Amino acid sequence: MTDALTVTFWGVRGSYPAPGPLTARVGGNTSCVSVLAGKHLIVLDAGTGVIGLGRFLVAQQQMDGKPITATLLVSHTHHDHTQGFPFFTPIYSPSTTLYVFGPRTLHEDLEQVLSRAMLPPVFPVSFDQLPCMRVMRNLNEGEAIVLNDGNGNEPRVLVEQRDALPISPDTVLIRVLRSHAHPQGVFVYRIEQGDQSVVYATDTEGYASGDQRLIKFVRGASLLIHDAQYTESEYANQTMPKQGWGHSTWQMAVGVAKAAGVKKLVLFHHEPEHSDDMLGQLEKDAHQVFPSTLLAYEGLQIEL
Repeated sequence: MTDALTVTFWGVRGSYPAPGPLTARVGGNTSCVSVLAGKHLIVLDAGTGVIGLGRFLVAQQQMDGKPITATLLVSHTHHDHTQGFPFFTPIYSPSTTLYVFGPRTLHEDLEQVLSRAMLPPVFPVSFDQLPCMRVMRNLNEGEAIVLNDGNGNEPRVLVEQRDALPISPDTVLIRVLRSHAHPQGVFVYRIEQGDQSVVYATDTEGYASGDQRLIKFVRGASLLIHDAQYTESEYANQTMPKQGWGHSTWQMAVGVAKAAGVKKLVLFHHEPEHSDDMLGQLEKDAHQVFPSTLLAYEGLQIEL
């Protein structure tokens, strides 16, 4: 079995959706990235981008007849990372199996927070009425999710400091880092299979001399997907500074990539007010400093 990972971007904006002619090339949907690791489909966040992923999966199912099984990793429960979940078509099929992992938020379980987005009268279908099979679990920093380890198809959660982690080349290992560089905190995920690894670090903010915990977690990754919502002038604006809002500049993202020795960097979670042309210039500027930099756009697919 190959250890190739296929990474696809379905939603790349932060804060709120930004449709329209000025954003059509990069895309206006909020955060959602899929990683295909062998037979395992891993979905990172459920912003409005997950709606397009759902349509794709249903069309694929109609062709091959296979039920949809996916593992959804929620970085945090702010609305731009969960607002697409009620419109994710596969959850309305009884043949779908969805494993959902993420943080507790303000002492509330992940399931409680997600279900609130589907409460009547603001939504016609309640969370409890969904016909799909759902397995939901809160995660903690230091835990790891194991897929395809010879113990059945269900993901297993192990504690890194206590349990022996499998090292088979077929095993998909998902590590978790809790970052406090965002209000209420956010999970950073590292997906590993064989020699390949993808780190998803959205809604994070740089520190003086770099976020050393994040740099250590990211070190040597094949691909780093990193928040780059603000320009330096926006971040330090005297009228309305964005410092402390939990988002980075492209310079912060490049700083982590260089310090951690990653092979490729993708700038992600774009400010909804930034046009395609502005983001294109941002990509060029970042590329001058770290040549292995790409700008995330809807439809971008990277094979590792």
